[in-house]
Amino acid sequence: MNLIIGLGNPDTSLQNTRHNIGRDILIQFAKKNGLPQFRLEKKFDAEITGGKIGKKKLLLALPHDGMNKSGSAVAPLARFYRIKPAAIFVIHDDADIILGRGKLSFNRNSAGHKGVESIIRALKTNAFWRFRIGLAGKRDISAEKIVLSRFLPKERPMVAKIIRKTVDALINALETSPERAMNGYNA
Repeated sequence: MNLIIGLGNPDTSLQNTRHNIGRDILIQFAKKNGLPQFRLEKKFDAEITGGKIGKKKLLLALPHDGMNKSGSAVAPLARFYRIKPAAIFVIHDDADIILGRGKLSFNRNSAGHKGVESIIRALKTNAFWRFRIGLAGKRDISAEKIVLSRFLPKERPMVAKIIRKTVDALINALETSPERAMNGYNA
């Protein structure tokens, strides 16, 4: 079984912000693959759904305790469903990658991303897969302003493209291997 996490904040005032791109992508992934609607599971403090792609069983989760406490949902889910860290995919924003690009990586540090730091602490390892979605544009804007802002109308086509590309790469990673998906996604 694979656990797929979409990082973001459930707070409605933060919907459609750059920081919620991981959450938005996972919702699109679930829709594209005809998975049931997410439902709140209080014992995990996350909205979850599940299903299969091919022969792969999936558990999808949207942590509900805020971006910086994402590990408090991820670790209990992984323990309860006996999912090893190497079978976990986390989708999140990355202010160090240019807008419209993405990178799939494994066994990396958090690079200062508080949600990823929380997951690393909770799992006691960084040996999990990360789809890092680029947000960077101008380098003279603080990371906080970047992540809490909404996408500009002129940026939306790039955002739609990276959402589609990430959904397709995630399907590829599940159907073949993350390494194979990485070759096309990181190009």
